[in-house]
Amino acid sequence: MAPRDERGDAASPRTTEQATIGRDGAAGPSAPRWITPDWPAPAGVRALTSLRAGGVSRGAYAGLNLALHVGDDPERVRENRDRLARAAGVPVEPCWLEQVHGAGVIDAADWRPGVRADAAVARDPGRVCAVLTADCLPVLLCARDGGTVAAIHAGWRGLAAGVIEAAVRALGDSGIAWLGPAIGPQAFEVGEEVRAVFLAADADAAAAFRPSPAGRWLADLYRLARRRLRAAGVTEVYGGGECTHRDAARFYSYRRDGVTGRMASLIWREY
Repeated sequence: MAPRDERGDAASPRTTEQATIGRDGAAGPSAPRWITPDWPAPAGVRALTSLRAGGVSRGAYAGLNLALHVGDDPERVRENRDRLARAAGVPVEPCWLEQVHGAGVIDAADWRPGVRADAAVARDPGRVCAVLTADCLPVLLCARDGGTVAAIHAGWRGLAAGVIEAAVRALGDSGIAWLGPAIGPQAFEVGEEVRAVFLAADADAAAAFRPSPAGRWLADLYRLARRRLRAAGVTEVYGGGECTHRDAARFYSYRRDGVTGRMASLIWREY
């Protein structure tokens, strides 16, 4: 297990895919599945990113959609949330955010339903930070002593706005980071205006963009996030390498499907 470099060229650290196991020893077709980060988080820190399989949503949202704001049946979403919580041992209702693609960070102790933010930080055991994604990058942070954890929703707008830097400041420690599943650099096509925003702040961010066949740019969210993390003092960065756009069986993708569900990335300290 080793942190990846900025390019992400090192072998991707292993992530463990898990599911509820039935009495016959096999994961049932409706069993929630999730990824457990393979990172050196201290004992007592729990984290996961849900996968698409194992829920009761139907149609465009088929599977374990965990978002109430995308047009899915709210009762099915609540059932999906309950299933994941029971299967993964999530201790309390997560701090679901109304994400706005900005740089706002809340303390989970101050959370209330409907709060607008794109990151949450928890210092107390039993408070579950959560972000929802379907191409945007979920970033999980942990202080080196395990005393504080954070979850970040980092699309390109949030990255450019400084959501990573704001969350690291709120963490109060350079800590370690894990990059969850996001749209990959072969699929994330953007215009010149997006590239210009990043280059205006960091000329060397040009390395995270390459020309697309359509005359636009293919952006590497993972590489952009690693640059921001390193600049904020976070040098141990794990994960990355997935592509939500290319793997419809495991991930929701807004770019691919338009109307679709969301995965959740959760992190908390155990009691």
